[in-house]
Amino acid sequence: MHKLELYWIDPSYPADHFPDLRYALTEPNGLLAFGGDLSTERLIAAYERGIFPWYSKDEPILWWSPDPRSVIFPEQFKPSRSLKKTIRKRHFNLTIDTCFADIIKRCSEPRSYSTDTWITQEMMDAYIQLNEYKIAHSVEVWRQDELVGGLYGVSLGKAFFGESMFSMATDASKVALAYLVEQLKLWGFKLIDCQVSSDHMASLGAIDISRDEFMRLLSTDCSGRTRLDDWKFDSDITEKIIGD
Repeated sequence: MHKLELYWIDPSYPADHFPDLRYALTEPNGLLAFGGDLSTERLIAAYERGIFPWYSKDEPILWWSPDPRSVIFPEQFKPSRSLKKTIRKRHFNLTIDTCFADIIKRCSEPRSYSTDTWITQEMMDAYIQLNEYKIAHSVEVWRQDELVGGLYGVSLGKAFFGESMFSMATDASKVALAYLVEQLKLWGFKLIDCQVSSDHMASLGAIDISRDEFMRLLSTDCSGRTRLDDWKFDSDITEKIIGD
């Protein structure tokens, strides 16, 4: 196979049938293959290999593994002084997995700067099923009874793969991330995948590492037992965030 060919995945192929990452394109960065399906088995196999789906409504399923990779190391995460101040005011309540479908639906809605969305109905259905298997999880941010922010992602071993977040109130998505990072730290998670770098994620502590380093980390961080029991925040999580 020529290095610049884009590999097609027949839906009938085994779920773990993906090309070697060295065949990923450099432009667009990380595009590896197209086709296949969004079955639970194929999605898990993809994440274990440092691959994720990302495509628009009228496109085939596209599979990506960019280089470099944007990540957050929970042990190195430090919420900013202003974010701690927001949390200290206790305007928000945080929950996990109480309304996953609502979170992914909100994340799919067009943003102020774009009318496009990559979270298609097919994607929503696939990740809702992952949530039912306790592989995908959501964090919800509430102001009284109103859902004002949140995020969702995939958990395998001691790695969490962030997918998307939304905010309808100042700092709501940042608060969601701060709580998630602190809880993952308490559970011994080693890595949060942010996929591709952005100014927003960099402001929250994400850094770029090479794809080779990312895969080296996944080889250990994804190999352990995945936390399949119900996810909840520790009762003293707020104090742990604002107290250090």
